[in-house]
Amino acid sequence: MDSVYKHIDAHADEYVTRLGEVIAIPSVSGDASMRDHVFAMGAWLQAQLKRLGFSDIEAHHPGKQQLQGKEIDLPPVILASYKSGTEKPTVLVYGHYDVQPALKEDGWKYEPFTMVEEKETGRIYGRGSTDDKAPIISWLWVVEAYQALGKDLPVNLIVCFEGMEESGSEGLDEIIIKEAGRYFKDVDCVCISDNYWLGTEKPCLTYGLRGVSYFFLEISGPAKDLHSGVFGGTVHEPLTDLFHIMSKLVSSDGKILIPGIYDDVALVTEAEESLYQNLDFSLADIHNATESQTTIHASVRDTLMHRWRFPSLSLHGIEGAFYAPGAKTVIPAKVVGKFSIRSVPNQTPERIAELVKTFVDAEFSKLGSKNTYKIESPHGGKSWVADVNSWNFVAAKKAVEKVFNTSPDLTREGGSIPVTLTFQEALGKSVLLLPMGRSDDGAHSTNEKIDRYNYIEGIKLLATYLEEVATVEK
Repeated sequence: MDSVYKHIDAHADEYVTRLGEVIAIPSVSGDASMRDHVFAMGAWLQAQLKRLGFSDIEAHHPGKQQLQGKEIDLPPVILASYKSGTEKPTVLVYGHYDVQPALKEDGWKYEPFTMVEEKETGRIYGRGSTDDKAPIISWLWVVEAYQALGKDLPVNLIVCFEGMEESGSEGLDEIIIKEAGRYFKDVDCVCISDNYWLGTEKPCLTYGLRGVSYFFLEISGPAKDLHSGVFGGTVHEPLTDLFHIMSKLVSSDGKILIPGIYDDVALVTEAEESLYQNLDFSLADIHNATESQTTIHASVRDTLMHRWRFPSLSLHGIEGAFYAPGAKTVIPAKVVGKFSIRSVPNQTPERIAELVKTFVDAEFSKLGSKNTYKIESPHGGKSWVADVNSWNFVAAKKAVEKVFNTSPDLTREGGSIPVTLTFQEALGKSVLLLPMGRSDDGAHSTNEKIDRYNYIEGIKLLATYLEEVATVEK
């Protein structure tokens, strides 16, 4: 791999410049006004795939959606293949080209859609830098490097890039299931690079993810916003009702208060317990990532178990209430509370939604309010756990050892990538998460970044992984 590594090092500045190109495309999938930018990002990827000689490039259009009062087209799911030989294994790689919203006034050091590389820290800032634009374009640079060196790629490569991951991956599952026996029929394994190292120093391989169920709790009362001086104390206020209910969902120490929510949680086995030993992680890592010392649990084991393999409930915000600086004495006519539950093995989105609705029904009835409410869960994804002893993980472990000269930690993640389970179930193949970024990258947060080291060495890692897949004993 020496020639490949040297080529990657020699073109590192080019890779950083191209990352800046895609960061500059504000492909926010959750904002109807930004949808054209998501399509532009998809077009950028298709142009690169054509340039590099990928074949069978298909843009699957999942349909339309209602978003913020508009009916708009869903961005395409892009499939493309790079064929290197009929006797070689076929690796399917997945990633997403949409990003979370970001505004400078949210607390960013720099404009979020303008890449800034800090030479003194080696950090590359910008929305999407680590989630998931650097990882997905890195697969392209691997192919480009092999071409430049006159080398054949050691595997056949199929890419699946979508533009709605940050907004529920609408339509993706149906496309994967439909294409399982056609476009994906020769796939031997799946690799996803859309997560992060456990800490900041040591690479890892990820074998599990939590699922997610998102909820909107809407409470309506008056037909319009009211003056609190005139109507305060005379009407049932929607925001008051919402605060009462949302305060009953979770305790300050993170315990979910919805009856029955823990009943289906898988028990911790001895084999699983052993995987939590000797991980390269300390409470200081999470303190640094959060820039605080607000952790609930006192030990590494308990902290990681509550992050990886126990469910959690988080409150995310309230829509419709006054939130700008200053005082405003309005009684909002309608408010929407937003919260999510991260689920774990043996829990299902359907059962979680049932328990939440039953609980909210009971709590709302206790209020005696004349307001009305509804609760919706637009999407839910299941958790995923893989076999760490499969040949796919063996290949990835060898790749990490060659690039970083250390054996990777085996980790689970608290986040959710529901498509992981869809690939595993639809294709019946091993699925692996091979992270590029670090735990302090700040995905979904302000000042999202990826370290230049992680980006460039990550390109080498992806290339080496493909080499190991081609040679490891199946």
